[in-house]
Amino acid sequence: MKIVRLEAIPVRVPLKSDRIAITAHGRHAVSEYVILKMYTDQGVIGIGEATVQPLWSGESAQTCVALLKHRVTELLVGQDPQEIQRLCFELNHHVKFNPFMKSAVEMALWDIYGKVRNLPLYELLGGKCHDRIPMKMMIGGFEPKQAAKLAETFLEWGVGCLKVKVGLVPESDLERVAAVRHVAGLELPMTIDANCGWSAAVARKILPRFEKYQLTLIEQPTRPGDWATMAELRRLSPAPLMADENVWTLADAHQAAAHQAVDIISVYPGKNGGILNSKRIAHVASSADMGCHIGSNLELGIASAAMLHLAASTPEIESHKYPADILGPCYHEADMLLEPLQIGPKYALVPHKPGLGVEIDEQQIKRYRID
Repeated sequence: MKIVRLEAIPVRVPLKSDRIAITAHGRHAVSEYVILKMYTDQGVIGIGEATVQPLWSGESAQTCVALLKHRVTELLVGQDPQEIQRLCFELNHHVKFNPFMKSAVEMALWDIYGKVRNLPLYELLGGKCHDRIPMKMMIGGFEPKQAAKLAETFLEWGVGCLKVKVGLVPESDLERVAAVRHVAGLELPMTIDANCGWSAAVARKILPRFEKYQLTLIEQPTRPGDWATMAELRRLSPAPLMADENVWTLADAHQAAAHQAVDIISVYPGKNGGILNSKRIAHVASSADMGCHIGSNLELGIASAAMLHLAASTPEIESHKYPADILGPCYHEADMLLEPLQIGPKYALVPHKPGLGVEIDEQQIKRYRID
């Protein structure tokens, strides 16, 4: 089997108006992502998704499409898509960084391989450890009343865990968390995510003030790369401390372990440059007695399916303790899938069809594509 063509399709999908993501990184109201189709000479087509955001990884839909159409096409056309590890190694050698683009390529390769073998991806990754993945819903950096109202909506659905964005204005962060906790009660698991928004000085002062809210974890309080500060904050934190923006690569995971800087590492294919890299990071975390969690970049359906296969096949990812952020399709107006994933309110179910187990809805592609 040979790869004969790559088709990169940029799409623009709005978020639902009451679920816009307001974080320390900015306002995320529209997702400009890239859907990848990888064609083979035997008629098998693999699909992938790059959830690119310039403020997050420096990648945009335009840069992603350009790389896929030119450099990646040059590297992959004529190659056997079943040689996944070799092709990913070659891609990493010839194209630096761009993890979300690389993740889309790896997804498409796995999708082809699963379809050829007539097996769901989790079987190719070593077998399923979990059939359903506990998940949570996210509340952006809204005013306290609006945050509480959205929490009420999620609780009416039967959501089992909430995540509140902080890292904007310290006192407002505390008010937002207090408002959501008041609605949810102390029994419901709840996390907060600062998205690097606090300075070290602010984090030192504010973290102890969250103790009364009995949080499950506190995510990325300060900027990435400052391992000494993270290690200090870990000792001050009233809840387990999790790194997200701090850990993109395997080298980052080794730094987290060496500095004993966090209790948990957040992994997901887009940020880590593919499922294989996420698994490698999970292994490092486990060896250093750190937990692992599935994070999110507000994916659509294809990338969410990849995340489900990763979570299902990786025992080191402790979604039963730290519910996953596999929630993107619940926030967007469309997911690009012919048949939606089974996501929420408490669990996300793993697809069982071959490959990623999902199919593209061509009508949605036609409506939302922007090229």
